[in-house]
Amino acid sequence: MNVLVVGGAGYIGSHCVRRLLAAGHRAVVLDDLSLGHASAVPDGTPLVRAGMDDASAVRETVRLHGIEAVFHFAALANVGESVREPERYHAHNVVKTHALLAALEAAGVRKFVFSSTCAVYGVPPRVPISEDMPRVPVNPYGRTKLEVELSLEDAARAGRLAFAALRYFNAAGAAADGSTGEDHEPETHLIPLAIGAALGRRPPLTVFGTDYPTPDGTCLRDYVHVDDLADAHVAALARLDRPGVGLALNLGTGRPHSVREVIASVERVGGRPVPHAFGPRREGDPPALFADATRARAELGWAPRHVGLDDIVSSAWRWHISRPR
Repeated sequence: MNVLVVGGAGYIGSHCVRRLLAAGHRAVVLDDLSLGHASAVPDGTPLVRAGMDDASAVRETVRLHGIEAVFHFAALANVGESVREPERYHAHNVVKTHALLAALEAAGVRKFVFSSTCAVYGVPPRVPISEDMPRVPVNPYGRTKLEVELSLEDAARAGRLAFAALRYFNAAGAAADGSTGEDHEPETHLIPLAIGAALGRRPPLTVFGTDYPTPDGTCLRDYVHVDDLADAHVAALARLDRPGVGLALNLGTGRPHSVREVIASVERVGGRPVPHAFGPRREGDPPALFADATRARAELGWAPRHVGLDDIVSSAWRWHISRPR
């Protein structure tokens, strides 16, 4: 297929572009580069520098490249920032996505794969989290993703499109060939922050909370390799065979790891200590979040290939250590 990757110059988007190409599809990237990096787009892949709400650019890109399906990654995704700036998050993640969907519908594109999040569940009543649990997000970021999911469900029920909403847990790692990795600024994700602290490129890591009801007192999270996420996106394309199809799937390993375990993994992989200090809990951090991904296995035939924490951390370490300061 000819696939438009919106936000394809970002972390997860750029990995998905590579997976599309490897699977024999053709990718076109649309990205305003406000958060992404042109250097992350593979050589020879068309890059349209435009916002997702630029209807004329979207329609012209669809026409020029014969676009048949869309992957949508272009979102603001910092939970703390969303609490401080909820209106900005709604305007970007919801309003601009609605503009994108309207332009795609006008251009005749009916297949849509959406980058969603486990944040739509909020604080779950139990773990592991399955897709039938209530969606009660506890922060504006999660609410924006839920609003888009609901819009996609309405459009599918009306027969206007087929969609897959892929709910990530904690995306992590880097491409095996070192071509791309996690490059955010400011960085908020644990693994790159721990690696940066170990390399002396970032301040000592702060561990938020040591008194959670978990085995070692720190939060438990489900770290899923970014290439495994990309595989799920490519697999989802084959399921969107007719308007009205609507899939909502968790993407995770089902194996939670604590903050202390992540620090220990970085120290093992890197062979050096991770300077860190302990701080109070952050408001809204659940003790444990990890996936029941049974439905993704059944619907997509998908299973993560990178299930060991050291494997995931090693790929990230190789990418960070290869980069200049």
